[in-house]
Amino acid sequence: MTDIFPRRILGRAGLAVSAIGLGCMGMSDFYGPSEEADNLAVLHHALDLGVNFLDTADMYGVGENERLLAKVLRERRDDIVLATKFGNVRAPDGAFLGVDGRPEYVASACDASLKRLGVDCIDLYYQHRVDRTVPIEETVGAMARLVEAGKVRHLGLSEAAPATLRRAAAVHPIAALQTEYSLWTRDVEAEILPTCRELGIGFVAYSPLGRGFLTGAIAAADGLAADDWRRQNPRFQGDNAAQNRALVDAVTALAQARGCTPAQLALAWLLHQGEDIVPIPGTRRIARLEENAGAARIALDADECARIDAVLAEHAVAGLRYPEWSMGTVNG
Repeated sequence: MTDIFPRRILGRAGLAVSAIGLGCMGMSDFYGPSEEADNLAVLHHALDLGVNFLDTADMYGVGENERLLAKVLRERRDDIVLATKFGNVRAPDGAFLGVDGRPEYVASACDASLKRLGVDCIDLYYQHRVDRTVPIEETVGAMARLVEAGKVRHLGLSEAAPATLRRAAAVHPIAALQTEYSLWTRDVEAEILPTCRELGIGFVAYSPLGRGFLTGAIAAADGLAADDWRRQNPRFQGDNAAQNRALVDAVTALAQARGCTPAQLALAWLLHQGEDIVPIPGTRRIARLEENAGAARIALDADECARIDAVLAEHAVAGLRYPEWSMGTVNG
């Protein structure tokens, strides 16, 4: 593993990770079919580049994504900062069964992930979605017992509201909050990011490239694979896609002037929002991996940031970030 790739620190306990991580979800689920050999090549190449922060979850591929990572962990455990999640429960056929934050489920979910991953400890263990029927103190209390047992090193939450973060942090230190953040999803800037900073919680930005839309490679949902879940995403559909394309075109123009790709500009912008922010773009292609990793070395000056802010102010984003039926599971 190279020591050259920039590092950032998540949380007050000092969890050091690569400044850009790798989201592994799409290798097993949601974005159409993929080849295991290609995915393994990307994972190994990420580690060779120094991108050591790998993000998975028990729900991705109904456990298959964790089994995929196990094949790399078996050979390169010491090179990897491993993050996985629990709480989104799926049936064997992939059907979504709900969110479970009960203490007994926390314990069983962790044991199941450890077995699939083939490791004895998870570096960062997130509650994937907040269970609104279980007090967060009970869920985090059970997660803290995993730390005491040596099964987990650091705790995280995903899509948690500021009040939830405060209550959780009162039970056990929270190293990271993972929530969507990108050029076209900036809700966290109002309350969530300030709360994380007050509490010493790092911020992991998922979907930092707008699920691929901000790269300029996707024109509309009808160009995606039939089983690609983005076909259901409001921002990829009809008039919304056309309006959002104007934002992408403007970002692309700025990137061309900077001499980088739209994806690199989007990631560099996120990195410039604070040293406590770590984006985790996903990819199944080595070329895209190298492109994304290159963003860690792009320094934006004040004028460039001002031009990006002007573009964002001019181009309003159209559509919810999830289908309406699933918006109730975020910011819990």
